[in-house]
Amino acid sequence: MVISKGLSNEQQSEILNTLKVRFEKNKNRHSEISWVDVEQKLASEPEKLWSLNEMENTGGEPDVTDFDKITGEYLFIDCSAESPKGRRSLCYDRDALNARKEFKPANSALDLAKEMGVEILNEYEYRELQKQGNFDTKTSSWIQTPDEIRKLSGALFCDRRYNQVFVYHNGAESYYGVRGFRGKLIV
Repeated sequence: MVISKGLSNEQQSEILNTLKVRFEKNKNRHSEISWVDVEQKLASEPEKLWSLNEMENTGGEPDVTDFDKITGEYLFIDCSAESPKGRRSLCYDRDALNARKEFKPANSALDLAKEMGVEILNEYEYRELQKQGNFDTKTSSWIQTPDEIRKLSGALFCDRRYNQVFVYHNGAESYYGVRGFRGKLIV
């Protein structure tokens, strides 16, 4: 199935307005960044706006969390309090999905991220996000897993409990109603 990665003018206006309101409400995440500059960058890369809309539609509440002065790129990360609701109950990747003999989930975290045009966070990015608030206090999120662990059928996920960020392991084929993934998008 081919997915159209374009938005109507109305959809573009809607997602831009949503992003602007969130941006202005959460200045602590990007105190030295101007919305006008972000909006101009998004206008030049409409396919990224489509990905942000996908992040929003699945409950991610994407927001700007960083700006790279060298490349001129903005980093958007899912900032929903809990792992995005529309991206839960997923095993880690396609190999894990194929390995399940029964009770297969609808998709895998890596496949869905790719369909959305985003990447899942790595451990460092997840820990950086947690410095900006308390995220995943009731849920957990898959994170990028090193090849050495994945080759042994494992995968990593994180959450925040007891005021600490924890990294755990699980079989990559596992999935839970409270585990999803957080996406990132560089614009």
